[in-house]
Amino acid sequence: MEFKHKPVLLEETINALNIRKGCTYVDGTLGGAGHSKKILEQLDGTGLLIGIDRDEEALKAAKENLKDFKNVCYIHGNHDEIKKIFEENDFQNVDGILLDLGVSSYQLDEKSRGFSYLGNNELDMRMDKTQKLTAKEVINKYSEQDLARIIFEYGEERFSRKIASNICETRKQKEISTTEELVKIIEKSIPSFAKNDGHPAKRTFQAIRIEVNNEIEPLYNTILDCIGLLKPTGRLCVITFHSLEDRAVKKAFEQAEGKCTCPKDLPYCVCGAKSLGRIINKKPIIASNEEQLGNSRSKSAKLRIFEKR
Repeated sequence: MEFKHKPVLLEETINALNIRKGCTYVDGTLGGAGHSKKILEQLDGTGLLIGIDRDEEALKAAKENLKDFKNVCYIHGNHDEIKKIFEENDFQNVDGILLDLGVSSYQLDEKSRGFSYLGNNELDMRMDKTQKLTAKEVINKYSEQDLARIIFEYGEERFSRKIASNICETRKQKEISTTEELVKIIEKSIPSFAKNDGHPAKRTFQAIRIEVNNEIEPLYNTILDCIGLLKPTGRLCVITFHSLEDRAVKKAFEQAEGKCTCPKDLPYCVCGAKSLGRIINKKPIIASNEEQLGNSRSKSAKLRIFEKR
């Protein structure tokens, strides 16, 4: 299966991983397997790629895309539980880990999953279809206050209160069950002068998706867990698409590098900060102008790299 969304920051990420033949790498967000295919090409039949995804349908598609490669181990699981996955499968420390956060190309292309504000599909948005919480439940059961907070914090939507209010007014009459119904509510809530910044539903759909899949809260600890699973000189590459994601990654990287948290007026460090390695790029790598023109999803992408000591 081919996907119309190409892997974001592909060359930059592959270069950052420092791929070496015979080594082991993890793609913790396998998705459409675009990054993984490039990793496997560089491994050239040696070493191992461990591909993890919480979406069973994405795993099936990835297996088809990578059918020519034999050195792949597929795991249905959430990268937030990567330590548990390693323990259960007796994996040893690895040479590199990639996390490409947010919605995958596979999920974007599969409109019926409800991730897209285009078309008319069921409000689902689950990356892992075995979990219970769906977008429909969030939209129809959450309080107006919680909806406004989620849409504002996760979507950075300045009209979040109006959108939440209109959602709650609409659901009093009838359950909101499709993406088209939600889009109409959002469009009604945003004044015409503010509709020039992309599709008006973009930010709200992002916010609901993040809430459904709990994408932000565990991220800080996930990053530290990943660093702990690297071999010396192994690298963790993380691609984010949201300011809250990027902030959590940056904070975890600084913690792992050994950032001193002592008050500045103390003559010496007493907090016991310990360095696990180094941040390769203090400023995140962003997509080139050419990539941004060819792939709108890359416009908000940021790549951060950490190397284990």
